[in-house]
Amino acid sequence: MLMAENPMRNVKVNKLVINIGTGSDEQMQKNAKRLIELITGRKPTDEISRKRNPAFKVIKGQKIGAYVTLRGEDTKELAKKLFDAVGNRINDRAITDNGLSFGIHEYIDISGVKYDPKVGMLGMNVNLSFMRNGVRVGLRKRKASHVPAKHRVVTRDEIKDYIKKEFNVSVVSQ
Repeated sequence: MLMAENPMRNVKVNKLVINIGTGSDEQMQKNAKRLIELITGRKPTDEISRKRNPAFKVIKGQKIGAYVTLRGEDTKELAKKLFDAVGNRINDRAITDNGLSFGIHEYIDISGVKYDPKVGMLGMNVNLSFMRNGVRVGLRKRKASHVPAKHRVVTRDEIKDYIKKEFNVSVVSQ
């Protein structure tokens, strides 16, 4: 008799974050927010500097980028488009425990997004966070319970298997 695989060990995408750094340029900030809204259909949030950096002419509290966080079913559809923009190939070093990060050089590489002369050419960072079912038990406010580390942490190998199966992405070592 074969034992069924434990459904609580399944890996899933927790959230997807798209980030565009703009520095201290206000026009570029507006363009980045417009681009993120064009790609995701969601209203982006301003990234605020936490400390000053005179070399980059950044003061504390200044807008230095834009980002949006997606959760739920929207993440899978958008992740497929974003993986396609990088040729369905991810560097092995881009994968960590519980996460995956990669960059897109030009937004016109994303399928379904056309060049907008008002925006210009911008690149972006894409971060995916992974988790298992049941992790919320340790994170919730009421009646939180202990979740062992082996259940909280999604290893690099599990993420590689998941993105190969779910998104048809190959992992390349360089």
